Amino acid sequence: MIANSVSRRQMFGFGGAAAVALMLGTGAWDTRSAYAAPALKGDPFTLGVASGDPKPDGVVLWTRLAPEPFAQDGLGGMPATPVRVQYEVALDERFRRVVRRGSVVATPELAHSVHPEVHGLAPDRTYWFRFRAGSAISPVGRTRTTPAPSDSPRELKFAFASCQAWQDGYFTAYHHMAQEDLDLVVHLGDYLYESGVKTNKRGVSTDPKFHTETLDLARYRLQYGLYKSEAPLREAHANFPWIMTFDDHEVENNWADETSENNEAPETFLLRRAAAFQALYEHAPLRRTQLPDGPDVQMYRRLSYGRLADFTMLDTRQYRDDQPCGDGVSADCADRFDTDRTLLGARQRDWVLKGFSRSQARWQILGNQAPMGQTDHDPGPGTTVWMDPWDGYVAERNRLLAEADTRGVRNLVVITGDRHQNYAWDLKRDYADPGSATVGSEFVGTSITSGGDGADMTAQGQTFLAANPHMKFFNSQRGYVRVTVDRERWTSDFRVLPFVTKPDAPISTRASVVVEDGTPGVQV
Repeated sequence: MIANSVSRRQMFGFGGAAAVALMLGTGAWDTRSAYAAPALKGDPFTLGVASGDPKPDGVVLWTRLAPEPFAQDGLGGMPATPVRVQYEVALDERFRRVVRRGSVVATPELAHSVHPEVHGLAPDRTYWFRFRAGSAISPVGRTRTTPAPSDSPRELKFAFASCQAWQDGYFTAYHHMAQEDLDLVVHLGDYLYESGVKTNKRGVSTDPKFHTETLDLARYRLQYGLYKSEAPLREAHANFPWIMTFDDHEVENNWADETSENNEAPETFLLRRAAAFQALYEHAPLRRTQLPDGPDVQMYRRLSYGRLADFTMLDTRQYRDDQPCGDGVSADCADRFDTDRTLLGARQRDWVLKGFSRSQARWQILGNQAPMGQTDHDPGPGTTVWMDPWDGYVAERNRLLAEADTRGVRNLVVITGDRHQNYAWDLKRDYADPGSATVGSEFVGTSITSGGDGADMTAQGQTFLAANPHMKFFNSQRGYVRVTVDRERWTSDFRVLPFVTKPDAPISTRASVVVEDGTPGVQV
């Protein structure tokens, strides 16, 4: 085990020149006269533009210069020198009314990605932005600030998504999402998958450089380049600010803190984790507070939408105990009830609970990676559950839900990814007690592509509905969830596609599920 942050920083080489490179890309440090953009061969903006983590007075912008995103070394075809990148933010998409201009430095240490944080914008307003590197101008992005903390906005409109295995299908869902009328998008993890990609969606062999599993920084960069080659994904990023977190596949399947699924030595796994976190930062609109420090990153955070809603984004990977009973599925795992077992870690759990007490928002939204509600596989008297999600950490789930109830959270709604299925269900204070009170609601969203075409109903879905009376809706098609929240109710529209293994699928709303203000639980 690596005992403290100093030794971890020493081991992974962060600090010094690397820290300078990180801060140059955020605009925290700058040298105005240096780093003029060289002549670049090809379009440097092949990976698109994005914005994220909106606040009342600004957002973070993102792009990465990569004229050759599939270059073997993962450097995107850029020279090994810093490059100055300019940005503009305007009130109109033709940039006749520019309100902010600035520049940051794209460094080779961060694969020439930049994350300028723009301040001084008006709350609850739409803006347009773009970048310039040398003579090249990026596509135009659109973003939006959040309402002021004291404001009570009429409504919030957002979508949430997860799980987008590149080889499993076309990213058509993102094209439809980009046409929606949304204030923001929440991505709940599995933005990419760590496995090698030997064939594409049409079954045609890919370049051998993509065949190996992602283990080092160059390979993770290539994988992000492959995923961002999908035009619908770039389109959705360009149209809305995103709030992003990770689950497991951004690093490795079902990892837990320093424990690898493949039982690698902690030192070896943490090297991989450091590479994965750096590549994630290089390809996401994250603020400098999410800069990775070797294998560590501060990902749990809270973002407010006036007094209407708070987004509390969780990290259920970095601080958890290893999955009980060898992971997998179990009907008799006593360890999952251990009161000392944690999914969040003590520090994050205490932060969440204090947020319950301090929040003045009408709706408390938890951005969560793996389902919180119980998923029983046994319609009979027994209980058979997966160990990786909250079912493997029962005591902490019960404490979290009880504290939300005790501390007077008005409307607790958990939004979740991971499962490649759509659920709407009630959150119970204790699933072992048939008469337990409902204290919140959870919406589990399906995948963008992972699992292929899917189906409206499956045999597993029928089993889940029979075994879990708190489950009110099940669907196993691909898509995303569109949410509208106002002062009286929450409405989740499950937006689904009939297929993803072919392009150009239409989209429809399979079901709309409501939570009424002050009444915990879902209403189908």
